[in-house]
Amino acid sequence: MRAQVAVSGGKGGTGKSTVAVNLALALADVASKSVTLADLDVEAPNDHLLLGVALGEGTPVEQFLPRFNYGLCTRCRKCAEVCEEHAIITLRDGTPFLMPNLCSGCRACEIVCPVPGAIEESSKVIGWIHETNTPHGLRLITGLLKEGEERSMPLVVEAKKRAVETAGDLLVIDTAAGTGNTVSSAIEGSDLLIAVTEPTPLGLHDTELILRLGSLMKLRMWVVINRSDLGDAEAVRNLARRYGAEVVAEIPYSETLLESYVSGRPVVVHRRDCEEARKFFEIAERVLEVV
Repeated sequence: MRAQVAVSGGKGGTGKSTVAVNLALALADVASKSVTLADLDVEAPNDHLLLGVALGEGTPVEQFLPRFNYGLCTRCRKCAEVCEEHAIITLRDGTPFLMPNLCSGCRACEIVCPVPGAIEESSKVIGWIHETNTPHGLRLITGLLKEGEERSMPLVVEAKKRAVETAGDLLVIDTAAGTGNTVSSAIEGSDLLIAVTEPTPLGLHDTELILRLGSLMKLRMWVVINRSDLGDAEAVRNLARRYGAEVVAEIPYSETLLESYVSGRPVVVHRRDCEEARKFFEIAERVLEVV
């Protein structure tokens, strides 16, 4: 059975992607299993940059748009009345018009339309799913939202579906920041949620939000404290205990990790004997014990 590990953290900039990339690489190194990393931060995916690879060929993801057949339309206005996004407006005689940027693709208008064929199938591209085979033995699935697109949820759902369907033995998911619906969808079904945080007031606040979400979803939770020597790490430990989460690693501020970050050379590959790399290998070993 495929195991799924989600790496999240609530707050942006805590090192979530650094942990996700290095953990996935460490798992690919120590496990006799195939590992896939899914970058579901579709508005700003950067795992490929941290891996130092170019994205593979992308497959477009399309969203339904209604197209009105005015020869069949009876001007009943039901499509506009049911549209929660107010993407359909009508003229005085009931003639409907669509504002594509507001449409969520829910198909409610198509469902309530009383005349078969009055609403026809149309679509728009909202983003792409890229599949990349890295030189490190790791497979990368990346969701990339189209510039200016307002809704990322449909792309997150499709990218995760692709990752789940095509992943081998282990799937590591890198989520967006925050605790919104895209994050909850990304971590759903995970065997383990790893929250990456920093010991700052903002880090504590947002970590509590992600731990609360994980608790509501009844997920097993671990915490990794990044830049652990720059603040009150004990406060993070106390917070983790309150939510039944275990602090599995504390990573001090590191010039080595900073250099790795800006050069696109993961430490577990290019500096595997350093202390920072050893911490990721230790986390990987513990992951294999529980999933």
